[in-house]
Amino acid sequence: MEQKNIKLILAYDGANYEGWQYQPGRPTIQGTIEERLSKILGEPIRIIASGRTDAGVHALNQVANFKCSTRLETLSIMRGLNSLLPRDILVKSVECVSADFHARYSARSKVYEYRILNRQEPDIFLRAFQWHIRNPLDRSVMADCLEIIRGIHDFSSFRSSGSGNINPVRNLLAAELIEKGDGKLILRFEADGFLRHMVRNIVGTLVEAAQGKLMPERFGEILEGRDRTLAGPNAPPHGLFLVEVKY
Repeated sequence: MEQKNIKLILAYDGANYEGWQYQPGRPTIQGTIEERLSKILGEPIRIIASGRTDAGVHALNQVANFKCSTRLETLSIMRGLNSLLPRDILVKSVECVSADFHARYSARSKVYEYRILNRQEPDIFLRAFQWHIRNPLDRSVMADCLEIIRGIHDFSSFRSSGSGNINPVRNLLAAELIEKGDGKLILRFEADGFLRHMVRNIVGTLVEAAQGKLMPERFGEILEGRDRTLAGPNAPPHGLFLVEVKY
């Protein structure tokens, strides 16, 4: 039977998982979905994602694809998957796509958002989905720093170990601060690709600048220094969301 190429759009709360990538004996998003898919389709399934989110990171619209020889309709696959998946993973859509579609390599850009609550009182209902920072953050400093990093740069200073020999040059198409009121801040990033922990390292450094721990002009020096030790700490994972993948 001819193989079908199936595209999934997924949302998940990453709190209970050790990231996307399958790890034997460990709770991962990929492993959880593959196990259920293989059961529904009656054949071993390996899925490819647009990118591998880290432990504790969430997704609103992760894109993945896999190939199989099933006769099941896409709606039946979606309903079957959602009936078997835990409550913190949701399949939003399932469709057949062209044979050459690849969730990772066909992507033109990805959009991530990092969510911060900057006020004294925490939000007890959303505490698992935003970084609560009590000390005031200087919004104008954050905006100035974001202006510096937009565009094509070597982002070595903002990538963590484990990135290997991957080219550190990325085109940061958008980097903006969105104020939602009542202390709610969203840092939105769009790029043609992201390095390991790149967004969280940028956010951690932005917060240091916004708290007056480093001068705004130092941000450009850190970027040009191409040295991870120059940048600030890695922001916690629970504030980060993969929002959109563009093709």
